[in-house]
Amino acid sequence: MTVEVKICGLKTAAALEAALAGGADYVGLVFCAASPRNVDLGTARALAGRARGRAKIVALLVDPDDALLTAVVAAVAPDILQLHGSETPQRVADIARNFGRPVLKAIKVAVAEDALGALAYAGKADRILFDAKPATDAAGALPGGNGIPFDWQALGGVRGKLDYMLSGGLTPANVGEAIRLTGASAVDVSSGVERARGEKDVELIGSFLRAAKTAKQAR
Repeated sequence: MTVEVKICGLKTAAALEAALAGGADYVGLVFCAASPRNVDLGTARALAGRARGRAKIVALLVDPDDALLTAVVAAVAPDILQLHGSETPQRVADIARNFGRPVLKAIKVAVAEDALGALAYAGKADRILFDAKPATDAAGALPGGNGIPFDWQALGGVRGKLDYMLSGGLTPANVGEAIRLTGASAVDVSSGVERARGEKDVELIGSFLRAAKTAKQAR
């Protein structure tokens, strides 16, 4: 089975087209003012219009209130809502129900115990995204897209128990190994295909997609 790939933090038509041309299954648009990948609703609407029917559109939000969710859903009509903050299982379930969209819930991992925390979202989120937990003293750390990996062995306790997507410090150089070691059926990248923080590189996007799509999953 071919691994699914999400290219996140897209801001330009050129980067979006590179992702689509390379076979991305999901394209991510970020709605977080603190992120260098943040897009306004007008830009997001235009990008979503280009992607619709070619890949699933994912709207990434961090602890959003209902007003922001309403505005994003109305403007962008995303296929999936990605929650990348400290949303509780109940909040995740409420958002999925109230906004009628599947939810991808990010869980930040440093150790195995962090990964086990994702089990609380079983039946609430449609899928889990495992991302790296930034160090508590990391300057300028964002909710995601920090370009740091975590110990993939930390996922041992949840393999086979949850449908998940792997993220955190993935690059064209290491994504194949990550897929082989974890057996991940889907991967997500943002900073790993950038030439500068928040600026996507179309060549790196293509390289990442080729590496992920040709990687052999662990059995």
